[in-house]
Amino acid sequence: MRANRINFREQRSGAGSWSRRFAHFLLLAAILWFGGFLAFTAAIPAAVRDADRTVDAIVVLTGGDVRLSEGFALLDRGLAKKMLISGVADGVQMSALLQNLNGAPQPTPETLECCVTLGYDAHSTEGNARESYRWLTENGFKSVRLVTANYHMKRSLLEFRRVMPDIEFVQHPVFPREVQEPYWFVRPGTLYLLGNEYHKYLVAAGRRAVGSVGDRVSGFGHEVMAMIGISSAS
Repeated sequence: MRANRINFREQRSGAGSWSRRFAHFLLLAAILWFGGFLAFTAAIPAAVRDADRTVDAIVVLTGGDVRLSEGFALLDRGLAKKMLISGVADGVQMSALLQNLNGAPQPTPETLECCVTLGYDAHSTEGNARESYRWLTENGFKSVRLVTANYHMKRSLLEFRRVMPDIEFVQHPVFPREVQEPYWFVRPGTLYLLGNEYHKYLVAAGRRAVGSVGDRVSGFGHEVMAMIGISSAS
């Protein structure tokens, strides 16, 4: 009977130990998540740098009228030769996009004809990067001013640089109203927006890390095969 009691106590002690470890793990994960979220929000651009620098092209990622009007304004200032609007929904024509400018200056028909391309193939930020790279390659462009929301810029650059490491980027964030509030952190809608973007950024960063490891493993394999080839040939 005494042995049974001891075994029962040991089982309870073991179960309690695992429960404490799991609780500590959850606490550590929460601390890491919160610290990463704070770092992510602190890195959101607060201003446009190199606002007057000329580049080969402008790429605007769809997702708001502010991005579109800013892209047309940059093109009108002569800061790029052409502009791609990436991620346009199927069936949406230029006339429909122009209706969303909400009083911003309209581009001239000549500008639209010569210098603006609508991209319909992208359905994600990674898709934006691939669609943009095809367009940039076709036109021989090497430098880009990337226009998107400031909270979206970090993930956009991550995806674009992964797809096209040979292209030079100038960040051009725009500033939606919901992230301009000084006390955004007490607004549930803004917190959800930034939290959702943070999670998407973590997924994109993880995908890039896995791809980088795969590239290194592949490169090591090629080196080993080359060494074997050299030694067998000799």
